[in-house]
Amino acid sequence: MAKLSEIIIANPQVEHFEDLRKLVILVARTGEVFLEFDVKPDYVDVPKNWQMELETAFYWGDRTDRMKKEMAQKKQN
Repeated sequence: MAKLSEIIIANPQVEHFEDLRKLVILVARTGEVFLEFDVKPDYVDVPKNWQMELETAFYWGDRTDRMKKEMAQKKQN
């Protein structure tokens, strides 16, 4: 089980939520099965739905990036 606090502590270079989200995707690829939200990330750009964002990234990986781009394109059209 991966703990969010351990991911954040082990990666002090991460300063933005989007970078943390990408890091969570990498952690999931290493074979971790569960992600524990034991802390709230303390970045200035943390969205209100941060848990859902990280959980989705953990379980769906890069597919979330494609879905976000597709949704943004649909909104523009």
